[in-house]
Amino acid sequence: MASLPFSSSSSTSSVLKLEKDPNNFLTSGNLAALTRQLRLYKAPSIPDLSSDYEEQRVEENTGKVVSQVGFVESATPIAIKPDRFRPKKAAVLICLFQGEKGDLRVILTKRSSKLSTHSGEVSLPGGKEEEGDVDDAATATREAKEEIGLDPSLVNVVTCLEPFLSKHLLRVIPVIGILSDIKEFKPTINADEVDELFDAPLEMFIKDENRRSEEREWMGDKYLIHYFDYESDDGKKKYVIWGLTAGVLIRAASLVYQTSPPFLEQNPKFRFPNHVNKGTVVLP
Repeated sequence: MASLPFSSSSSTSSVLKLEKDPNNFLTSGNLAALTRQLRLYKAPSIPDLSSDYEEQRVEENTGKVVSQVGFVESATPIAIKPDRFRPKKAAVLICLFQGEKGDLRVILTKRSSKLSTHSGEVSLPGGKEEEGDVDDAATATREAKEEIGLDPSLVNVVTCLEPFLSKHLLRVIPVIGILSDIKEFKPTINADEVDELFDAPLEMFIKDENRRSEEREWMGDKYLIHYFDYESDDGKKKYVIWGLTAGVLIRAASLVYQTSPPFLEQNPKFRFPNHVNKGTVVLP
């Protein structure tokens, strides 16, 4: 693990100041300012997909959100023609906290090696919506509790980002939450789902350092997949954060730091097939 207790970054003016002066560490006041800033953010509206539409369940076999290829949903034809497909919903938790050095950090997991699909990949805590979840925040925090023992009462949910569409056409809502006191978090890892729990600096996702990308193509349209290589502070652990998880964190870091990354995001503009069925996926 990088440092469990983990680490974090700041608000509009505070964030920009911190970015220029990395020695100007966060204070509890700045963390509160970040909370106020993020509460003002409103994600772009998405179509109202009522239950009148026939749900076509193109789902991941494990029922869990994984760090697969994913895109901002507004860049896909589903946002324009919702009558063709009503995606299954899921949510992931972007849990931010202030680290020992004053930086803003995000909690991540490494999926269990025992899982039949996407084992060992880095993910944000999260999973599919279940009956009884009152909203996306409830889904994300419930899943975080199930996976890593994070008490929802410790997380101050401040906003949700624009939905992402996963490789398997699963609508993923990124939920941003602030963990004001990391020492209160006593991790309990669910070994059936998670092998490791670690944290990484949020700012790395708007930097070119330790980043590489790969161009791929689907139905004649090109898009980028980003890979971020991260090494724990003690140098004992190395992780690769990519695909959907990387895309979500690029967007979250851009919002928090109020700046665009110095590299091109995926930003695909895909044509959508005439018929969606269980064989329709975004190829990795």
